[in-house]
This record gives sequence, structure tokens and C-alpha cells, in this order.
Amino acid sequence: MQQTAPARDKWGSKVGFVLAAAGSAIGLGNIWRFPYVTGENGGAAFVLIYIFFVVIIGTPVMISEITIGRRAEKNPVGAFRHIVPGSAWWLFGILCVVTGIGILSYYSVIAGWTLGYFFKTLGGSFAQITTPDASNRMFEQFVANPQIVIGLLLIFITLTMIVVMGGVSSGIERWAKILMPILFLLLILLTLRSVTLPGAGKGLQFYLKPDFSVINAGTIGRALGQAMFSLSLGMGAMITYGSYISRRENIVISAGYVCLFDTLIAIVAGLMIFPALFAMGMDPQGGPGLVFIVLPTIFAKMPGGDFFGAGFFLLLTVAALTSTISLLEVAVAYLVDERKWQRRRAAVTMGALALVLGVPSALSFGGISFLTELPLLGIGFLDLANIVLGNYSLTLGALLISLFVGYRWGVARVREEIEQHDNVFYFRPLFAVLIRYVCPVAILCIFVYIVLTGNYF
Repeated sequence: MQQTAPARDKWGSKVGFVLAAAGSAIGLGNIWRFPYVTGENGGAAFVLIYIFFVVIIGTPVMISEITIGRRAEKNPVGAFRHIVPGSAWWLFGILCVVTGIGILSYYSVIAGWTLGYFFKTLGGSFAQITTPDASNRMFEQFVANPQIVIGLLLIFITLTMIVVMGGVSSGIERWAKILMPILFLLLILLTLRSVTLPGAGKGLQFYLKPDFSVINAGTIGRALGQAMFSLSLGMGAMITYGSYISRRENIVISAGYVCLFDTLIAIVAGLMIFPALFAMGMDPQGGPGLVFIVLPTIFAKMPGGDFFGAGFFLLLTVAALTSTISLLEVAVAYLVDERKWQRRRAAVTMGALALVLGVPSALSFGGISFLTELPLLGIGFLDLANIVLGNYSLTLGALLISLFVGYRWGVARVREEIEQHDNVFYFRPLFAVLIRYVCPVAILCIFVYIVLTGNYF
């Protein structure tokens, strides 16, 4: 007798999907990158432009990815093979799998830094910091230690594998229901502490009172890039997560919740960081070093700084883990669906591959001089990986999604999938205009912008 294949795993509830998908979107891009990009681009005015792009660009692409996933009930490769059989669109699915593992490899390096700094804070290391230069030296010594950074990379990828091995409902969803409330609670507690510091009002004014005179083409480009990066679009994560949704769920509402939570976390992260920066007389334009160099200096001076700092880096660690889970799941779903691998084998294999690929990124900050400054390029290996995968590949992926839905598959098919079980797609005319015209043009502009200017997200 022929055995039937086991039923494909599903989310146990709408809340489970929203928390898991929001966890995929909410990561270092919200809590690390968003504040420093906001600080570099004038504060409140940048925030308003960012929110605008999340609504008109991010949300339609999010709806599109989730709809593709649920229609096919497969990973990105299988989804395009199912929806447009015989076409070359499945190659885009392969790009999603490669991009996911590639981003996981270097993203886990930075995630490991957050875990390492959590332990450094608990150990009282910030008490030794008296100046920004001292904080900078501490960070440089930390990331240049091969044993530490590779060890933390191994720990983070292992944690990610353990969650993904548990499956969709018993692994990813169960942990999302644990990790996301922890993340929200930590963020609220740290924000309350920040806004009550003496002198925090100047930071609130910088962050909440727009000055549109600072806006230029570069600011608009960075805002659009941040919206795309923050929502984890263009790499197949939302296609994969969408493939596990029940057909009774309202895709538009679920996608709206994910975008809302992702944006809300980014905004609250700014409320946490800028009041503390101004209260301690620090420059809001701290750049990428804001979290690992500037903030430890603040924690060293702040009453209860050890507790505040430990909570902050624990928050970053949790946020990063919710994102790395989705990055690994894209590749695992491909092997499970298309190659019929057991989930455990797929998770361990892809996790091990990400670990090996992540080692050069981990060693590109002083571990090996060749990787610190690549010949002819003049940048480190991790920076190169971020440019190729986190900028070009993600932007290209989002562009292809909008073109596929707008012109190849069609808005009518999207409506057909969304309006099952009496669900109504109220914003279909607006969605059609955005996904066919506005999204492709805007995403193409950001692609050209990063190519011509080298201002990467």
C-alpha cells in the first residue's frame, strides 16, 4: 500500500502567524539600524517619510509575498513552479534561498556581537569606559578576537537551528509567542527609563518635531531603503511564512498587522535611544557605531546603567533571533518541500552552511587582514556580503515581486486568493495602482540610487 505524504505544517492561529512574521521583520534593522539612520537624516522628518514608504511600498509588497505563499502552499521555488509552471520564475525562488542563507551568515555575526555585549554588560565591562575612545577600543578588541566572534556565531546559529528543527507550529510559532512578548516588554521598560532621564526632552524634540528643511534626495532614498530592509521583503521569507497560513485568514489584515508592529517597534526604539543620547550630551549622528560604541559610553554614565545596558543588548539579541529563524526557514522549507528532506536534517545542513559562510564575515574585523580589506574593493568581507545580499539582492527581489504580481500573475488572481471564505479585498483598486506602477518605479529608483551613490542600507 502506498503511503501518503504527511500533511504540511500550518500556523496554529492567526496570532501565531502575525507574531512569527512580525518577528521576521523586526530585527536589528529596527532597533540598531533605524535609530542611527534616523539620527543621520534629521530625526522626525525622516521618520514621517519612512512611515509613508512602509504604507505605500512595503505593505503592497508584503501582501503580495504572503498571497503567493498561501496560493501555492510552498517555499519560494515551489511557489513559482506551482503558480507559473514551465516558466523561469522558479529561478527567482532559488535567488531567495541563496539570499536567505547568505544574509543569515553575516547577520548572525552581528547578532553574536549583541549576545557578547549582553554578557560583557553583566560582567561590568562598561564600568571601565570613561570616554568614547575607550568604548571604541573595547569594541575593536572584541570584534578582532577570532575565538570570541566565531564562538558567538556558532551559539547564535545553533539557537536558530534548534527553533527551526521544531517545525512551524511547535517550533517557530511556539517560540515567537515567547520571544515577541519578551521583546515588547523589554522595549517598553527601557523606553520608560530613557524618557525619564534628566535632559531627555531635547531628544524627544529632535525625534518628534519634524524639520523638513533637512530633507533631500538622499534622505528620501535612505527612508525607502530602510522601509524595504526593515520589513524583510524580497528574500522569500514572507512567501514561506505565507505558505503556512490557513485559507480562512484575511491576508490583508494579517499583513497590515505585521507592517504595523514592525513600524511601531522601530519608532519606539527611537524613543528609547534618542532621549538617552541627548540626556548624556551625545551626538545623535553616531552612525553604525551608535549601538556598540556610543551607547556603552552612555550606560557607563547612567544611573543603573548596567541593568539598562544588559536589558538593551538582550533586547537586540531577541530581535535578531526572531529574524534569523525566518532566514533559515526559507532554505529549510525548500529542502523539505522540493527535496523531501527531513526537517531536522535540512535545518542542521543549512545551519552548518550558514556557519561556514559566516566565518569570513566574523574574521573581517581584524581576525584576518585579507578579509578586513579585500583587494581592489577596499572594504571588508562582511560589508561586501551586506552590499551584494542585503542591498542589491533584496532590492532586486522586491522589484521582481511587484512585477510578477502586477504583470505576470495579475491583480485579479491576488484578489481571488484573498477573497476566500467571505473575506473582502476592500483596497483592491489602490493595491492595483501601487503594485503595478508605484512600487516598481520606487524600488527601481532605490536600486539606481544605491548603485550610483554607494549609500547602502
